[in-house]
Amino acid sequence: MSQPQDRRSRKRLETRRNISYAATALFAEKGFDNVTIDEIATAADVGRMTVFNHFPRKEDMFFDRDEEIRETLCQALRARHEGVSPIEALRLLAHQLIAEERPFLEFSAASQDFITIIQNSETLKARARQIRDEVANSLATELAQNAGFHAPDADARLAAALLLASWSVALIAAHDVYRQTAQRPAAISTFLTTIDKAANGQKAALAGTVYA
Repeated sequence: MSQPQDRRSRKRLETRRNISYAATALFAEKGFDNVTIDEIATAADVGRMTVFNHFPRKEDMFFDRDEEIRETLCQALRARHEGVSPIEALRLLAHQLIAEERPFLEFSAASQDFITIIQNSETLKARARQIRDEVANSLATELAQNAGFHAPDADARLAAALLLASWSVALIAAHDVYRQTAQRPAAISTFLTTIDKAANGQKAALAGTVYA
């Protein structure tokens, strides 16, 4: 009985991806704010309600890797080896994700288009800020629970805020380098160098806590 459920799961995932791809193509062509749900449904060859079943908001189609990113960060904390601090675990994660060529750490012409779409939409910029705050809360909770606390303390919230700020700065700097040079290795170097520098600062700021 498990196979039919697996097939349903695969079909649902395929439909979700098709909707996301169709939406992204339309956003790139027309701009996020100029695309309607009906246009996305037509392009994906699904009904309007099917779109909403997979994506409650139009912004969710654009930031469709949000949950994957959150889980990746939290899983790195859960899986860290004994003796590796949370800050160091997330520094190592940055290097691992680059080595794995994860799509959400891509520096390319396509990623530049992604950034441009965000910059041209107040709705997307607002959602990006919300996601940053939501990820910070999730990360603070995971940091605290990983340390054996029931709820985030001030140090966990500080660690999460510093970590998110450093990744944001590193990403912006790397995308700027790619835009100026069109050189992926240079962008990657900028990203990882910034992450490494920031980790040293985070360890100093949180010295004496369980998070450093």
